[in-house]
Amino acid sequence: METILFLSPSEGALTKNALEALATAKQLADSLGTTLSVGLWGDAPQAAADGIASCGATKFLAVAGAEFSQPRYATDAAASEALCRASGATIIIGPSCSRWNRVLAGVAHRLGGRADSHVTGLSATDGAPAIARWYYRQRMEGILTRTQRPWVLAVESGIAPAWDGAPGTAAVEPVACAPAGARSNVTGIEAPAADQQTIRPDAELLFVTGAGWTKKQPDGQVKTEGAQKLILDFLRLSRASLGSTKSLVDLHGEGVATLTFLNHMNQVGQTGSTPRHAKGLSTCCHGEEPHTVGWRFIGERRAISLDAGCGWARGKADVLYVADAFAVMEKVNALLAG
Repeated sequence: METILFLSPSEGALTKNALEALATAKQLADSLGTTLSVGLWGDAPQAAADGIASCGATKFLAVAGAEFSQPRYATDAAASEALCRASGATIIIGPSCSRWNRVLAGVAHRLGGRADSHVTGLSATDGAPAIARWYYRQRMEGILTRTQRPWVLAVESGIAPAWDGAPGTAAVEPVACAPAGARSNVTGIEAPAADQQTIRPDAELLFVTGAGWTKKQPDGQVKTEGAQKLILDFLRLSRASLGSTKSLVDLHGEGVATLTFLNHMNQVGQTGSTPRHAKGLSTCCHGEEPHTVGWRFIGERRAISLDAGCGWARGKADVLYVADAFAVMEKVNALLAG
């Protein structure tokens, strides 16, 4: 009989990604008619366990200690292994976060099991669990099953609603863990200021820019500086996440004036990421990558283009605004600022 373990690091309350993975694990456990256990590790995981006390788990396990608060391979892997062994679970499900992705394969190897990442769906047919994954630049979906156990999984963000239940008091069972070889130490975090951050995975809206922002406009002038201000103002006012087409990102290496705040981390599409947001707005971009591939998992898709016959925008956008993006975004910013 299969048994399910939801496994996650805890840094205070669980993240949205972790709560989505919890909901997915609970749904699979219900489909299989089996038990769900929860495993947490961190400095003080009791608070995180209390936040999900009503999730229906039959057991809460935790590895606690100051040494487990830092995102470090040695301690994260040791804590994960200890929790998996203590639970005896055959299927271990965690969020696709940096800490779990880093140790996923190593933990599976220590347990003698198998690992799969980038899981976008879990299901059960006749008592057999299966996962969904995308291949070939997110163009083909595959359904996989495995006979090896334990099966260790990392679930992508945005594939399920986050678990939302009442907090309570969880009866947490401590699990002993004495990691060896922890030689690294986190001395600080360097991150851009909040107003300079353009990639926001939890944002409701994805704003996609295209190379049209840097081309000659209808009056024959290039308005790169104006474009940069419009886009940054919109991101500041809306708290949206910023995506870009490959052509615009690649202009950095061609000596062409472009948007200075863009890099390949912003790139969406066939050679970039495929983010998941509730809504998306595409501006000044044309082509297969942003509309067909990069927007595959966006809920509501809208585009602004001067080309009323743009095949990609018309075919892949729910709403197409035939207008000048400069004029539209200037008006939108004014409304948001007011």
